[in-house]
Amino acid sequence: MKPEIVILDFSGIYQEEDFYGEEQVSWVDLRGISGTNCYCDGEARGQILDRLEKYPASGIYFIDSGNYHYMSRIGAERMAEPFHLLVFDNHTDMQLPAFGGLLSCGGWIASALEEVGNLREVWLVGPDEEAYGQVEEQFKTRVHFLSREKLAEDRAKSLNGKSRDRGVRTESGAVNTLGVLSTLLQELPTDLPLYISIDKDVLCTEAAATTWSQGDMTLEEMLEGLSCLENHFSEKGGRILQVDICGECDPDESMENSRNDHANGELLKFWKDCLKRLDGRAV
Repeated sequence: MKPEIVILDFSGIYQEEDFYGEEQVSWVDLRGISGTNCYCDGEARGQILDRLEKYPASGIYFIDSGNYHYMSRIGAERMAEPFHLLVFDNHTDMQLPAFGGLLSCGGWIASALEEVGNLREVWLVGPDEEAYGQVEEQFKTRVHFLSREKLAEDRAKSLNGKSRDRGVRTESGAVNTLGVLSTLLQELPTDLPLYISIDKDVLCTEAAATTWSQGDMTLEEMLEGLSCLENHFSEKGGRILQVDICGECDPDESMENSRNDHANGELLKFWKDCLKRLDGRAV
């Protein structure tokens, strides 16, 4: 069974891309809703939920730029069963809101931890240690964190040839140089299904062009790590409920968008095949 592919169009940027090509996609036009850029007020949230009502709380969702990453919080509240959350992001997204009652792109994980009853634990990959040090202690008790610094250290060791035998071989035969990432993803519990949220700002600027500061992970490193995750879930009988992807650039910067288009295409291909394989597996 093919996973549902849903494109949430807040800014119009996806009209400048063609990664979805010949795919059968559901296109949700959200451009006419006010009160959505970076922050989402109650009225906007209600309109968004109304428009999502006919779409499943599963599949692959493209949710525009990082300004709309709070859509992952809205996606999480649509989960009808207990689940874990895996996030790739260059930022913690656990800042307390500056304005009460508003859901923000910079605080959606904190909001989910506080308010989404079915969310159990979070695995966060990519922010730097200084940013994570500023997170409220109440949130850290349910968060497993892999920092940008640890990823960079592992990458440097591999490039220096000091840890070649630590790489994990993927199905394609490539060796994942990020041993700490592979280790983390292969230790994710499979007793509960997983929700995965990817902000492309965790990627280096050669791989994506976003509206926020970026990390230094390559797309190849991310895909290799995700292949390890798929193998782990396949072996252990785990389920992946939904994947969402954000990190588009501003429409005014669309000349930089070819990198995002390519990254989206590679991620879509991976997740479409991955979810089909997991869904078709006897569990």
